[in-house]
Amino acid sequence: MDSLQVAHGVAAGQYGVISRAQALRCGIDRLQLRRLLYRGTWVRAYHGVYRVPGIERGTGRGRLLSATAAAQLALGPAAFVSAETAARLWGMQGLPPWDGVVHMTVPGADRRSGVSGITVHTWATDRAEITGRGGVRATSPGRTLRDTVLQVDRATALCLLDSALNRQLVAADALPGLAAANSRRPGATRTRPWWGLADGRAQSPLETRIRLLCADGGLPPDALQYPFYDVRGRLIAVGDLWWEDLRLLVEADGRGPHELPGALLHDRRRQNALQLACPGIRIARFTWADLEHPSYIPGAVRGAAGTHLMPVEPGMQHGAP
Repeated sequence: MDSLQVAHGVAAGQYGVISRAQALRCGIDRLQLRRLLYRGTWVRAYHGVYRVPGIERGTGRGRLLSATAAAQLALGPAAFVSAETAARLWGMQGLPPWDGVVHMTVPGADRRSGVSGITVHTWATDRAEITGRGGVRATSPGRTLRDTVLQVDRATALCLLDSALNRQLVAADALPGLAAANSRRPGATRTRPWWGLADGRAQSPLETRIRLLCADGGLPPDALQYPFYDVRGRLIAVGDLWWEDLRLLVEADGRGPHELPGALLHDRRRQNALQLACPGIRIARFTWADLEHPSYIPGAVRGAAGTHLMPVEPGMQHGAP
């Protein structure tokens, strides 16, 4: 193979990126490198790091992996992915859409050594807390949570904690130790109560946020993922959040699957079967749009204690309760 083919092989193994030093070792000389950049065959990602269009993976996760691989090449072998970026690599749910910034840790480094598009942290990190994820070096799930909860708001932190438990990335009995390990870090005091609120039964960030709003309003649900059976003992449905005394089931209708016609039909039939088999159950459905009116959700649950609560259709306009 010629030098360009060799270089592209290296880039293919790094999610479409290659460093200048690697290119030179593949036999690409400086003149050829300038030509590749001039023609757009390669694109500069960072100083001394290049993307190879056509080799990069076009999916969202592929772009994330490409960006992290490029950041590691730019910062050197001591760098590893951490904080919010590591949380995304582990598949933890609850962060806002990715803005393209990569969070990296270089213990003991000068923050000024960072480059545009990379946030450099200098946290001291034990070697046991660094592992591989998707072919790049990243903090372990537990260390990722320790770092990330210090950087985000309470609701986002709880979403990440719930997601990590639900995906079995960490065990529930490990959370007190993780919280204790953070005790002397800046910002740890405000985050200390959050660890005890985590519940791995939550299956989506929307469920977590609804639960948190209700708990803050003095109305925590009695159960999550509550099973309902018919008179023959057959499982009819598993509800997201359940209040026993109110006989109230709250369903979290997230983006994506619940918005598809087939899913809407399934949800309607499921709800009809549930109400026929279990008379007296009241059902409320909340969407992401309802979070824009934080008092509405606990207000609706509170109203169920004294009045019949009609199902809330996705997208329904509502004012203050």
